Amino acid sequence: MTGVPASAAGGSSGAQGARSSAAAADGARSEVSGSAPGPDSGSGGKSARGGKITAAAVNQASVWNVANLLTMLRLVLVPGFVALMLADGGYDPAWRSLAWAAFAIAMITDLFDGHLARTYNLVTDFGKIADPIADKAIMGAALVCLSALGDLPWWVTAVILGREVGITLLRFLVIRYGVIPASRGGKLKTLTQGVAVGMYVLALTGWLATLRFWVMAVAVVLTVVTGLDYVRQAIVLRRQGIAERAAALEDEEA
Repeated sequence: MTGVPASAAGGSSGAQGARSSAAAADGARSEVSGSAPGPDSGSGGKSARGGKITAAAVNQASVWNVANLLTMLRLVLVPGFVALMLADGGYDPAWRSLAWAAFAIAMITDLFDGHLARTYNLVTDFGKIADPIADKAIMGAALVCLSALGDLPWWVTAVILGREVGITLLRFLVIRYGVIPASRGGKLKTLTQGVAVGMYVLALTGWLATLRFWVMAVAVVLTVVTGLDYVRQAIVLRRQGIAERAAALEDEEA
């Protein structure tokens, strides 16, 4: 009587069992990866997982763009600037010159990081938060140091810093109605403040010391005027937002 040898039959059953185990493993992998099981489901799962890992790596790397690096540099310069400004009692011309160099670098990077972020689509959540913090930190540190050393009246520091903090809070209060854009006056204010504070950081004498007084006076005037203009814009923006919401509700009721 002819038949299949027992050893061959056993081998066939073992092969079928192995294939069944492999199929079951493929099914389990497909359930974990979220794809349907198939002949190539193992490689598909690996590809999906690899794609997710790659996407996460790209998202993390996007934070380390040139615009954000410039912002980080400004943040790092703040404690360095304070240390240089107050070194040797705060009145040594050499240390003050180094402090001015740190302040100038911070101001220059402030001009470029926002432009680079918008031009090359490098805007990130980190940049949106860190950029204004870095701007106010270096300016605030310079003003406080100058007032602490007696070079600048405290009321000037209070007016400038009070305006900056107040306008920032105002922007958050009306953000539900829209965004208050930066005006030309605001940009001119920032430039004038940077020049004036930079001149005070340097140990100037004679007519240059007189000149820096008038530059700071212009900066204070621009600070107050542009601050009042931002308040006006915020009021108008809020009224428009309320009117648009009321009109939308009337349309829905109609």
